[in-house]
Amino acid sequence: MAIVATGLSFVRTLEYRSSVRLLILQRVNLGVDPYLAARSQETISENLANIIKTTSFFEKVLVAETNIDQSVFSNKEEKKRKQWGRMVETVVSRGSGLLTVQVFHKTRSQAELIATAVSGVLKNEGWTYLGGSDLTVQIVDAPLTTNWPVRPNVPINALGGFVLGLLGGALYVIFLAYRHPPHLIQGFLHGE
Repeated sequence: MAIVATGLSFVRTLEYRSSVRLLILQRVNLGVDPYLAARSQETISENLANIIKTTSFFEKVLVAETNIDQSVFSNKEEKKRKQWGRMVETVVSRGSGLLTVQVFHKTRSQAELIATAVSGVLKNEGWTYLGGSDLTVQIVDAPLTTNWPVRPNVPINALGGFVLGLLGGALYVIFLAYRHPPHLIQGFLHGE
């Protein structure tokens, strides 16, 4: 079962990941409760994380970086949106205003190029999505790209297949124990 799961992992295209971390800062007035200010930054980070998945943002990324290979995207709008949503993942660190953007692509260079373009659009135009110029987006970790493909996760898939194989084998033995008399099971287990 582990071999089957590992083999099925290679059916999908292997993808590299490029990650960039951004700090979202909002200018706050003196006297504002620090907790409310932190919650506000977190909310803004979540809003930007959702904005990244939109068609408008996607188009700005393509304009910002002309070397992005656009042939990987479908001409059909619905499929293109799914591809973009699957290619870009976001994680907001609670209470910190940190936004991590992960880009997955079949080539390392394209993954890094897209991550750089996403961070550039957020830094230069992120405030336009929130309607205020008091927003600052700082790149705190430049894009870091994996040396090896990370998706699909072949070792995890192999381990999952191994565990499922063990469970399936155990269930089969239990099924045999209930279906056949004990002396037949003992003969089966001892190779008789």
